[in-house]
Amino acid sequence: MAAHTTHGLPFLPGNSFRDTTKSAFHRPQTLSYKNGYALPLRPTVGIGQQPLLSEHINQNEMKQLSSQTPTLTYGTLRRSPPLDFIPAHVAYDKKVLRFYGYFRQEVLHSPEEHVRMRPVEIYYYLEDDSMCVMEPEVENSGIPQGKLIKRHRLPKNQQGEHYHWKDLNLAMDLSVYGTVYRITHCDPFTQEFMESQGIVLNDPEPTPSDPYMSHRTQPERSYITPSDYDNLKQFLTKDRKVLRFFALWDDSDSLYGEKRAVTVQYYLVDDSVEIREVPKPNSGRDPFPVLLRRQRIPKHIKAASQSFPSCVLEVSPQEVQEYYLPKDFKVGEELRLLGKRFLLYDCDEFTRGYYEQHHPDIPLKPLPLDEKSQEDYKRVIPPYNGFGSLEDSLQNCLSLIPEPPKKDLMKLLENDHKVLRYAARLDSQNPQDEGRRFVLSYFLSNDMVSIFETSRRNSGIIGGKFLEKTRIPKPGSTAENPEYYGPADFAIGATVEVFRHRFVLTDADQYVLGYLESVAEQDRIPEQTLSSLRQALGQSKALDSNHMPQNLPEATPDEGLPPSS
Repeated sequence: MAAHTTHGLPFLPGNSFRDTTKSAFHRPQTLSYKNGYALPLRPTVGIGQQPLLSEHINQNEMKQLSSQTPTLTYGTLRRSPPLDFIPAHVAYDKKVLRFYGYFRQEVLHSPEEHVRMRPVEIYYYLEDDSMCVMEPEVENSGIPQGKLIKRHRLPKNQQGEHYHWKDLNLAMDLSVYGTVYRITHCDPFTQEFMESQGIVLNDPEPTPSDPYMSHRTQPERSYITPSDYDNLKQFLTKDRKVLRFFALWDDSDSLYGEKRAVTVQYYLVDDSVEIREVPKPNSGRDPFPVLLRRQRIPKHIKAASQSFPSCVLEVSPQEVQEYYLPKDFKVGEELRLLGKRFLLYDCDEFTRGYYEQHHPDIPLKPLPLDEKSQEDYKRVIPPYNGFGSLEDSLQNCLSLIPEPPKKDLMKLLENDHKVLRYAARLDSQNPQDEGRRFVLSYFLSNDMVSIFETSRRNSGIIGGKFLEKTRIPKPGSTAENPEYYGPADFAIGATVEVFRHRFVLTDADQYVLGYLESVAEQDRIPEQTLSSLRQALGQSKALDSNHMPQNLPEATPDEGLPPSS
């Protein structure tokens, strides 16, 4: 009847019959979770619904259950929002795989090496699948290092394929542009990333060392236990305290050798020795005062190191058994320093006091030094050869590089542009020289004389400069000790001999008389000279206008004279 009612009668009120045996009136579940999976419950007749057993589900049903999404029993279906798309350059930004490796480089024409092992670092950028190869820089390698291959997608083959991170692994060869790189190991991030993507990495390999770099590697330093000697105390107590010995360096064994005077200085602050040569005047030697620079001098060296060339190879402190000390310097005895013999013949007062206080057992025996008396050589000046002035030629005898003679600067400044001018005629036996008139100018600034000849019409003689400015020696004076003409010698009517030419003074400027009267007492001007000037200048006033001072020409640019006063 129930079956007939369910299938024959319409589902209307009054046509249905309820199950009197039903005790649970809740809405039954259609799904059940087992091992984390949602499984539909299979209904059974008479007892409600039971969960599906795993052995009753075939493979197709399991695939269907895994692909189905749970739906709501009631209400509107709410779909989850789609996940945001993340591009590769954002997801893998700043994520780089780093592999370590090396490549072999053949070396030709080298006796020291045949092959080089050059380590490299290979970087793979996940954001754009680009790669670059870097070589760590080695100091003083002489090889251009750094970036070997710039960052770009490396070609894998000639078909246009490029390397991907899936193609990389440890203990494999990577061929790039004809160079084979051997990948040995990688960093922890790379290893973790590759394993997370399901790639099994090979066992890492050690990077072989470069044979040439191994040959260049210096051995480890050996350290020595420091001494217990207090160097600070020695510095504080013995600083600026120096023992000075006077010695003779006996170099007579060598060719053209001789004995030279030196000073041996021993510095107590660090037990160093310095040898200075005592220069002698006119010895002919270059002035090199330091014969041996300040240093500690070894006294005993180990036998194993004596065969080394000491002039080239420096002796290390480990090879020196003992250095020279103050007790080894004994006045009156010969001392051998670095193969040179030194005779210590004396010392200074401080050194004597030091030995009396600290080394009283060492006697000091000063030796008398035989000094040869130096002969006084008189400088002989060669005779004057006539070239140039006497003072200028004398400078070649006083120094190797002659200097110009010194001038009286005060005299130049006080008597600048002061000139004494005289009228003169030429005293000659030649009748053609009769009637020639000259102007003799005496420059007070440098005691030089110049002669100017006045021009006359129809005389046949061209006037102009007769004598350049020069100092005129008096006749009879020697070339080694000459006497020059001065204002006191220029009296009216006096004869002046100028290089075998005789001039007779006939007249003078009014300025000459005024100047000589002002300096008569100071320069000891003879009264005869002054009286002759007064007489001549007094008579010249009565002469006509054709004579002095009208006949004295004005100074020309060549003469450098001021106008007549």
